Amino acid sequence: MAQYHLDKVAFNTNNTRQFEGYMSTMNGAVGHIPLAAGQIHGYSHINKFGYSDNIANLSTVWDGSNIYTYSTSVGTVTVTSDAATNGDDGAVIEVQGLDADYNIVIQDIEISGSTGTGSTDLIRIFRARVKTPAADETTNVGNIDIDIADQLRAKILEEKGQTLMAVYTVPAGKTAYLLNITMSVDKNVDVIYKLMARPIENGGFNIKGQFGTFGTPIDHNYPVPLKFEEKTDIEVRADAGNACGGGATFDIILVDNPT
Repeated sequence: MAQYHLDKVAFNTNNTRQFEGYMSTMNGAVGHIPLAAGQIHGYSHINKFGYSDNIANLSTVWDGSNIYTYSTSVGTVTVTSDAATNGDDGAVIEVQGLDADYNIVIQDIEISGSTGTGSTDLIRIFRARVKTPAADETTNVGNIDIDIADQLRAKILEEKGQTLMAVYTVPAGKTAYLLNITMSVDKNVDVIYKLMARPIENGGFNIKGQFGTFGTPIDHNYPVPLKFEEKTDIEVRADAGNACGGGATFDIILVDNPT
């Protein structure tokens, strides 16, 4: 049974308190359908998934092959395609991220020729997708880089249509509750996965979970969800004994902070 409670209080005329809440009597994933549909005030869900085709060395699970780098200040968002003969000309890229105040911003950036520029400066990007492909195409033709102040912060690989980054930052005014994490590897090699988080106030990443595997997928559920405060950076890192590809997925419920 899924149950959600919102810390929102109203006072009745007789000076008693009235709480707002929601309970579903449906079990399992079905019980979360109202949450996924956005029908529960003050609650939302995000599923983050990433994949790296080269985790021979310690790296973040994302479209790159290194430890992910975060911006320290806001900057102009640009998208650039390396498709030959402007193959992504006219494509519209939806970029999801956070502004200077860590509020959620979703903006569409159209590629003209091979590049496009966003209308809102960002400090974080945690997802991008091809909203509208170029004429006569079904998805992106080339690799698309999404930069903040000319520094790579997300990438849509050729013909993927969306970023693959197990990276997220909790927006302002929200508290994140991480429900589960899954990890996989494409070969029978030893891989260590690490769930890392960095609260904004101390500037250092802390390990929140470490998991080892030898080619077998890992699916770990938290009976009591892990809690992360607003503006916390969350990511999954991996380190393999030999070159391989690996993926990671985690689910978060976001709850509006009391006002």
